[in-house]
Amino acid sequence: MIKLKAPQWTVFRCDQRFRVLVAGRRFGKTFLALVELCRAAWAPGRLVWYVGPTYKQSKRICWRALKKMTQPYWASKPNETDLRIELISGGTIYVKGADNYDSLRGDGLDFLVLDEYASISKEAWTEVLRPALADRQGKALFIGTPQGFNHFHELYESAEGRSDWKAFQFTTAQGGNVSREEIESATHDLDERTFHQEFLATFEHMGVGRAYYAFDRAQNVRKLSFQSGTQLAWALDFNMNPLCSVLLQIQKGRIFVLEEIILPDSNTLAACEELLSRTAKWHTGFPMNIFVYGDATGEQRRTSASRTDWQIVKDFFGRHNDRFSAKFQVPSTNPPVKDRINCVNAVLRNHAGQHRLLVDPNCKHLIQDFEQVSWKADPHGNSLADLDKSDSKRTHVSDAVGYYVAREFPMRAVMGERSGPSLF
Repeated sequence: MIKLKAPQWTVFRCDQRFRVLVAGRRFGKTFLALVELCRAAWAPGRLVWYVGPTYKQSKRICWRALKKMTQPYWASKPNETDLRIELISGGTIYVKGADNYDSLRGDGLDFLVLDEYASISKEAWTEVLRPALADRQGKALFIGTPQGFNHFHELYESAEGRSDWKAFQFTTAQGGNVSREEIESATHDLDERTFHQEFLATFEHMGVGRAYYAFDRAQNVRKLSFQSGTQLAWALDFNMNPLCSVLLQIQKGRIFVLEEIILPDSNTLAACEELLSRTAKWHTGFPMNIFVYGDATGEQRRTSASRTDWQIVKDFFGRHNDRFSAKFQVPSTNPPVKDRINCVNAVLRNHAGQHRLLVDPNCKHLIQDFEQVSWKADPHGNSLADLDKSDSKRTHVSDAVGYYVAREFPMRAVMGERSGPSLF
C-alpha cells in the first residue's frame, strides 16, 4: 500500500513536463520521487533514472526503499552493481549519481528525478541530462531543500511563467510527516536562517557575508567566571601560527567560553604547557576532570618528528595525571564546515531567540572572529562552502569553538514521520 499526503498529491497530479519541488526536511520528497519513478517506468521500454548528488548518496538515500516498493513487480532480481531494477511492465529504473556527470551521457530517458538538486552541478542538467530527454520528450522532477540563492533558486524562479514548467514550495509542517512538537523543538536547536531554510523551505543567504551572523556583542559577551565542580572542556585548533584553543564550561544549560589561548608561531606541546599554567588557579589539589575536543586531522598532522598532534596531547595528560583526568571527545572526521558554522550560530542565537553561547570579554580574538569571519566567494561573487582565510589571524579560535559545539550540540535529524492516505 503506497500512501501520499495532500501536498504530495498536488505535485503527483500535475502534468507539466518539468516540475520543481522546494520543500522542508522530512516533507516526503524522496518518497514521492520513488512513486513517480514507478509510475513513469510502468510501460514497455520505458527508461527512468533517479539521480542524486553522488553515487554513494543516491544508493544510501533510495536504493533499499526503491527495492522494497517495487519488489512485487520485479521481472528479475535487481542488479546491485548497476543499481538497476527491471519491472514486469517492461520498464527499467536506474539509480545514479551526478558526481561524475559526464559518465551519464548516452541514454535517452523517459523520466528523470534529480534529488537534492541544490547539491548537484548545474552543468549536470544543462550539458548532460536535459539533452537525454530530448528524443523521447522525457519529463523531469527536481526536488530538494533550499541551499542559499544558487542554481536551484534560479530554476525555481525561472519556472514561473513557462508553459511546460511548474514550481511548488511546501514547508515541513505542510508535508504532514513531522509532528508540531518536533518542529517546535527544532526552533531551539537551530539558528533562525537554518530553521527557515530547513523547515520553512525558504531561500536564505546562508553563505554570504558574515559566517557567524547570529553573534551580538550585547547578548553574547559578558564577564564569566570558572565554576568548581562543573565540567571543564578544552577545544583546540592545530593551526601553527597562531595555535588557538579555548577553555569552556556548561553552566545552566549555556556554553561559557572562559578563556582563549592564542600562541603565535607555536606548537602543540607549548599549548599544553600553557593549559597547565592557565588552569593552576583552579586546581584544588585533586585531579581536574577535563574533556578534550578539537580538529580530527590532528591524528595525521605532526608537529614533531615522530608524534601526531593528538599523541602529543595524550602524552602530556599522561605525564600530568596528578593535575588532570582527561577524556577525549574527538571524532574520526570533522563535520562539513557549513554544518559546523550552523551549529555555532544555533547556540549564539536560535530561532526561539535564546543565546546559549556566552564569551568572556577577555576573549578578544574570538569576539573578532565572530564579528569578522566571512564566507569565501568566487570571482563572480558566488558564495563557496568554505571560509575566507585571507587574514591569517582569523578563523582559528572560532574553529576551535566550533569543534566543541558540533560535537556536543550537533544538528539533529528530524524525527516523527506520520502516515497519510493511500495512493492506490
